[in-house]
Amino acid sequence: MNNNINLAVLIDGDNIPSAHVKAMMEEIAKYGNPTIKRIYGDWTKPNLTKWKNLLLENAITPIQQYGYTTGKNATDSAMIIDAMDILYSNKVNGFCLVSSDSDFTRLATRLREAGMQVIGIGEKKTPNPFIVACDKFIYIEILKNQVEKKNDDSKEPEKTEVDKITRKEIKLISTTIMDLSDEDGWAFLGDVGSLLQKKQPNFDSRNYGFEKLTPLIKSIGNFELEQRESPKSKHKLIFVRNKKKNTTKPKKR
Repeated sequence: MNNNINLAVLIDGDNIPSAHVKAMMEEIAKYGNPTIKRIYGDWTKPNLTKWKNLLLENAITPIQQYGYTTGKNATDSAMIIDAMDILYSNKVNGFCLVSSDSDFTRLATRLREAGMQVIGIGEKKTPNPFIVACDKFIYIEILKNQVEKKNDDSKEPEKTEVDKITRKEIKLISTTIMDLSDEDGWAFLGDVGSLLQKKQPNFDSRNYGFEKLTPLIKSIGNFELEQRESPKSKHKLIFVRNKKKNTTKPKKR
């Protein structure tokens, strides 16, 4: 994604923990300039108290939304209406929707139909329809691990927070390499990463305990990696291909 684009960051205060808001904002800055930052909720309720001290520090504007009816989420409606107003204002090129609520699935789809980049941030409990409606979806648990690492270099992320690579992910990587490979089976790793993101918006090497895609692929053992000189940069280019299976039959004695 182009990190020069302007982003509208809309946070569902009723549905997102406040503990890692700074890490969230740092993550969002990687993908664009957050020119609009708003958080929605009923600020008369005690459950949002923890957010209040963090809003000034991160220049986030609180939007008051009273719950008109018991059991109905007025916050969602206010956030959706604001998102459409921002869309038609033509002030941003993308949106970051911070919520674990599937009610924002249709909003994410509509924003992408309008040509907007849509980044989702939520907890691992987020329903899949909302995840796949975004261009990219980032788990808050990843950001929590990064904060812990910064605070204590000797501390490893909690094992419960790191997913294990399964056959499903290995097959996804393998087929993506085949989709992009040349006659010799090699594909540029940068293109592989981009296509993986399109196929599965929540695919992130950090989910599996790796900061980058390269060490993740190395750890699996099913792929070959090759560094090549770049004509336009001093940095080397990394290419990847599926390891060829040994089909040679053993000789009969």
